[in-house]
Amino acid sequence: MSEPSPSALIDAGTLAGVPDGFQRLWTPHRMAYITAGAEVNRGSGCPFCVAPDLSDADGLIVHRGRSAYVLLNLFPYNSGHLLVCPYRHVATYDQASADEVVEIAELTQTAMRVLREVSHCDGFNIGMNQGAVAGAGVDEHLHQHIVPRWATDANFFPIIARTKALPQLLGDVRASLASAWPAD
Repeated sequence: MSEPSPSALIDAGTLAGVPDGFQRLWTPHRMAYITAGAEVNRGSGCPFCVAPDLSDADGLIVHRGRSAYVLLNLFPYNSGHLLVCPYRHVATYDQASADEVVEIAELTQTAMRVLREVSHCDGFNIGMNQGAVAGAGVDEHLHQHIVPRWATDANFFPIIARTKALPQLLGDVRASLASAWPAD
């Protein structure tokens, strides 16, 4: 992927429309995450349908529920970035059954408690990107993101060095979260 040219950095106040006071930081390197998700989908099928067939360690699965499960994001924004997915292959939240919605919500709450206990995070970003146009890297299988945040976790590594600083290996994070997950 080529480096963005200096002309790609544009003051949003000079563009058409009503200025909103925000500056825009264009980060085209993030497309690698979207592309990688699409490549995984094309290569071996849906990664969220494949993961439950793997061992917990190989699938990065932290907990298996009745109709949904929790796994680590293979392309995390922060250490401990979890995903909650129904086992059933549905694309959007409105296609999930009532039981799936309830379990996704319960697993999200438990994930927050476990992440606080294990990683001592200060807050969370929680959300679902519904469809490729909304930023979903895997848009064909519903998944909710739970991203732990710390007051001191912001840095410019991704911007200036195209590097994400993650202090723990995925396998180590999975093991610590899985061992702290409460028994059913």
